Amino acid sequence: MKKTFFMGFLALFIQQSFSQIVVTKLPDSTTYWTKTNKIGLDISQITFVNWNAGGNNSVSGLVKGQALRKYEKKNFSWNNELILRYGINKQEGQELRKTDDQIQINSTAGFRKDSTSNWFYGGKFTFNTQFANGYNYPNTDEPISKFFAPAYVFLGIGSEYVRKDIHLNLYLSPLTQKTTLVLDRRLADQGAFGVDAAVYDEVTGELIRHGRKSRTEIGILVTNQWQKEVYKNINLEHRLSLYTDYINKFGNIDVDWQLQLDMTVNQYVKANIGSHLIYDDDIKAKEEVNGEQITVGPKVQLKQILGVGVTYTF
Repeated sequence: MKKTFFMGFLALFIQQSFSQIVVTKLPDSTTYWTKTNKIGLDISQITFVNWNAGGNNSVSGLVKGQALRKYEKKNFSWNNELILRYGINKQEGQELRKTDDQIQINSTAGFRKDSTSNWFYGGKFTFNTQFANGYNYPNTDEPISKFFAPAYVFLGIGSEYVRKDIHLNLYLSPLTQKTTLVLDRRLADQGAFGVDAAVYDEVTGELIRHGRKSRTEIGILVTNQWQKEVYKNINLEHRLSLYTDYINKFGNIDVDWQLQLDMTVNQYVKANIGSHLIYDDDIKAKEEVNGEQITVGPKVQLKQILGVGVTYTF
């Protein structure tokens, strides 16, 4: 009897105790970061067998990657982007050749006065270089560019106009420092990419001073980026960068313009057509005359890209 009474009392006590417990669900952790990663591979291949019209077998490949990191909290915004590209081509009867090579980092931070304004005030950092040696084919004895030769660093302050609804971004900087790095001694002595060349004695030809490995300029930077779906599953992206130096030939504008059309086949397969135009007064073109490489004036650089491959976004 006592045992039964005690067990009933214990069960009632436990029931009443647990009924007083309030279960509180902790809120999910808040993050102000958004991220996007893309990796892709484009491959093209041509093979000829007894083809009367002639032609050389070839295969090309392009590996590309993009990482985006965006931080937004109230009226502060910080956007970061990493772009990597490397492409090669192997054609019958020729050595392996590089077709694309890019390392680019973009970082923009800004603050706006209220949540309705499209203008942000802050700074921008951009870095550009390449992975591997570049050559003026078919001459592969001496590279005309290398890793960190050149490398370009832009650092400035300004204002940015952002319209998320139409994917428009316009950055205006009246004060931007451009640093050109040429860390290869031979290229620096040649005065490549606008750095001061080595100084030699006019009589004996002896080296007096090595070439500078860096050059610093202060000028105006304007960048513009815009994306639009021009048709279903067809997206157009435009990127433009304009820079002019205050002291050295003010008004002589360096142009870097990229235009790309992405066509989506399905979730993973995409085709793309792109062009890349560069004009920089400090980059002197080379031409072959009578079997010798000579340096001529600056010229418009143009690259066209057509590719089909797989892209994975995560």
